[in-house]
Amino acid sequence: GIDIRYAIAASLISIVATSSGAAASYLRDSLTNLRLGVLLEIGTVTGAIVGFLLATYIKARFLFLLFGVFLLFSAIMMLRSRGEHISTKNHPWADKLNLDSVFPDGIGGKIAYKIENVPVGLFLMFIAGILSALLGIGSGILKVLAMDGAMKLPIKVSSATSNFMIGVTASASAGAYFLKGDVRPEIAAPVSVGIIIGSYFGAKLMVKLPAQLIRKIFVVVLAIVSIQMIMKGLK
Repeated sequence: GIDIRYAIAASLISIVATSSGAAASYLRDSLTNLRLGVLLEIGTVTGAIVGFLLATYIKARFLFLLFGVFLLFSAIMMLRSRGEHISTKNHPWADKLNLDSVFPDGIGGKIAYKIENVPVGLFLMFIAGILSALLGIGSGILKVLAMDGAMKLPIKVSSATSNFMIGVTASASAGAYFLKGDVRPEIAAPVSVGIIIGSYFGAKLMVKLPAQLIRKIFVVVLAIVSIQMIMKGLK
């Protein structure tokens, strides 16, 4: 087997590769909201630091169960939602920071969207950071849920902005592993090459897919991850 340090380092490099592979396409198509992503990263990073400090005092098993049930509930709620909600009102913070933007409709036009509940979104990113540190998992799913559910962003914008954010977070962690000498090119390189190609074509495809189909795909992913979390909690 592979040493756990090398496996974690390769995993982080692959996350950076995923983010990078899709980033060019998402940015060109105005799907990634960079201003919002940078703002929300403040909450995620702060939460990750708190989670790291709490790790010694909290049992991960209980959190896996709680997280799994929450994701399953979120999947059911997303499945029941009807159509894509495009917000038409900005939170005052979104106005001051100029966070609202536009995204492509898939047929050559642009759709304007506003951003609601910015403080709630920041708080949820803080929680996502804590859970990520405590459970040793990526918080991309939680970020999409926060942006889609609380901040009322379109699902395509939520997914693309989350992709940018996890790339930023993973880059910092991967850099630390690189400095320690744990990044092995023979492990990380083959994984990254395949992921970059796949994520690039996936990003191109997402622009063209209907929002409702993307939502359904996300629900399936949520359900699978929730079952995995519950099983880990029950072990």
